[in-house]
Amino acid sequence: MKFRISIVFCFCMMWSSTFATAAHKGVKEKPIRVFLFAGQSNMDGRADGGKLSSKDIERLEEVADRIQFYYNHKPVSKLQLSEGSAYVKRHYSLEYYFGPELFFGIELAEAHPDERFIFIKRSIGGTSLYGCWNPCWEEAKAAQMNELNQPKLFGDFISYTKEVLKEYKESDYELSGMLWGQGEADSNVKKKGPEPSETYAQNLQNLITETRKQLHSPELPFAMFQVGAGKVVTGMQETAEADDRVFLIPQSKNKNSVNFYPTNPPPIGHYVTESMKRIGQEFFRVYTPLLNW
Repeated sequence: MKFRISIVFCFCMMWSSTFATAAHKGVKEKPIRVFLFAGQSNMDGRADGGKLSSKDIERLEEVADRIQFYYNHKPVSKLQLSEGSAYVKRHYSLEYYFGPELFFGIELAEAHPDERFIFIKRSIGGTSLYGCWNPCWEEAKAAQMNELNQPKLFGDFISYTKEVLKEYKESDYELSGMLWGQGEADSNVKKKGPEPSETYAQNLQNLITETRKQLHSPELPFAMFQVGAGKVVTGMQETAEADDRVFLIPQSKNKNSVNFYPTNPPPIGHYVTESMKRIGQEFFRVYTPLLNW
C-alpha cells in the first residue's frame, strides 16, 4: 500500500505541461471538462487515505492522468491523495487524506474514458458562508464568525478559478459543474448567534448566482452535500427546490437509513473513509443525468 500511495503522489511537471499543450494545439477536439469544489473541512478532506483498499488505489492510478487537480493554490498535480499538513497530522493523525473529489473523479473518468478533466478546489476547515465565503463580505460578519484572519474566500475562489483557466483557450474547456460541502460553521447558533443560520438560504443563493455571473456560466449546475443542522439544512433544501440546476444530496442521522454517513467519534469527528468514498460517488450520481457528452 505504501508503495502504491507513493506513486500516486509523484508529481510530474512534464505531464502537466503535456496536458496543457495538447489542449492548446487542439490534439483532442473534445473540451476539457471543468469541475469546481468549495467549502470547509469535509470538502477539504478528512478521510483517511491510508484505509483505502489496493483496488481503490489501482482505480485511482488508472484514471489520474486524465484529471488535472488544482488545490488551494498548490502546484498542479494529477488527481491524488493529499499529504497531511503538520496541523492535519497532529490533530487528525492523517498522513494522507481525501475529500469528495477523489471518488467523484474516479467514477467520472471511468464512465467517460475519452474525456479529460480539470478539478479546481478551494477549501478551508471551519469557515462559514456568513463570514469569509460570503460574496457580500462584511467586516462585522467576519468578526462575528472569528474569521477576520481568514481570506475573503469567495473572491479568492473566483480569482483562483480564473487564474487556472487562463492557461487554456476558452474553446479548450467547458465549465461543467460545482460541488459544495459547507454548512457546519453556520449551524453553530450557540456560539455564533442565529443570524448565520437564519440567512443561510439567501447567502447560498447569492453564492450560486455570483459564481455563475463571475464565471460567465449562467446555467452552471451546483450540487451540495447536506451538512449542518436547523435552518442551514432548510436553506439548502429551499435553494435546491427553487432552482432546477441545483441539487442536494440528503443526509440522515438514522443509522438504518441509506442516507446515513458514519463519522469518526469526537474529538476527531468528520466522515470515515467509506463515508467520504460514498459522498464522492453520490456527487457523481447526481451529475450523471447532466453529462450528455
